[in-house]
Amino acid sequence: MRILADENIPMLEVFEQHGLLRRVPGRSLDRAVLDDAEVLLVRSVTQVDQALLAGSQVKFVGTCTIGTDHLDLDYLAAQGIGWASAPGCNARGVVDYVLGALLTLAERDAVALSQRCYGVVGAGQVGDRLVQVLRAMGWQVLVCDPPRQQREGGDYVDLATLLERCDVLSLHTPLTTLGEHPTHHLIGAEQLHKLSTGSWLINASRGAVLDNQELKQFLQQRPDVRAVLDVWEAEPQVDVELAQRCDLATAHIAGYSLDGKIRGTAHIYQAFCEYFAVAAKTAIEFPTQTLLAMQLAAHTPVAEAMRVLCRAVYDPRGDDAAFRLSLNGDAGQRRAAFDLVRKSYPVRREIPDLQVRIDQPQDDLRQMILALGITL
Repeated sequence: MRILADENIPMLEVFEQHGLLRRVPGRSLDRAVLDDAEVLLVRSVTQVDQALLAGSQVKFVGTCTIGTDHLDLDYLAAQGIGWASAPGCNARGVVDYVLGALLTLAERDAVALSQRCYGVVGAGQVGDRLVQVLRAMGWQVLVCDPPRQQREGGDYVDLATLLERCDVLSLHTPLTTLGEHPTHHLIGAEQLHKLSTGSWLINASRGAVLDNQELKQFLQQRPDVRAVLDVWEAEPQVDVELAQRCDLATAHIAGYSLDGKIRGTAHIYQAFCEYFAVAAKTAIEFPTQTLLAMQLAAHTPVAEAMRVLCRAVYDPRGDDAAFRLSLNGDAGQRRAAFDLVRKSYPVRREIPDLQVRIDQPQDDLRQMILALGITL
């Protein structure tokens, strides 16, 4: 069996037991590179559609990502090509990214996170996990997800209500252009101008969910609003001026935890084995975390404890600094630098991997630690 894979997918060696594996950069994966591959393993940077697959021998496509907007699912179905994604694989990494962003913004504005009202747009794999963590903290959270509200009912609000009542807006919706609820430029000029004074806007979903040009102009007019962007329209080409106006700017790495990457590969490997009716020959294991546990005093203030615990595992300010260094040079150099930041991304684990030791913690401290998913 001939297998072609994005070189940035970890643990690819498990596929070598089932055929000839070839690794290539995801953005350079085109019809010529595809050659006679029967299995294609990708990430979100590769558009998988008729232009790529027509006339090929591909029988199965696996994407080690939550989203599938880069896959033409109708074409795959019409051609009888099997496919699989990895729903939820990197969701916790994105939650950790948002928590790190909130800590940074709270310090810069000298506000208490517990006093803010959080609006989450999109309650899928990522958004739902974020909502669970924020509500477990005891914080006020409103959720906008029209498709889920239509299917399930429940305690959802529309976008207008969310914009009116929340001073933190975090976007976690897939990118869609068709259907009853398209999300392309879901947040544009009209929505931006409804943000209250001192609002925070976070986008760790897809770049085009948020109109980047309108946001750039808006931030010039409203310096009171703080923006955190991990995703960009037209990436790897990034609007440098917009990035400079963001409080935190990163290279589409919110979900880049090692745990998330490994879960993505494991999910696709299982789907691959099931599709071809072959036995999995190796179990994919997670390496031991470097920082295993932390000891806190029982009287540690909740806000301080949260800051220490989250940043012990992950602090997005480092990714922000690395990304800003990539914004130099001409357009071609910046595109290459964007991909290099992602390719050379350091090992990063997830907050629930951590254990905390503490004698007789106060109820509010215990609540915060358990809300983070940390073993106490």
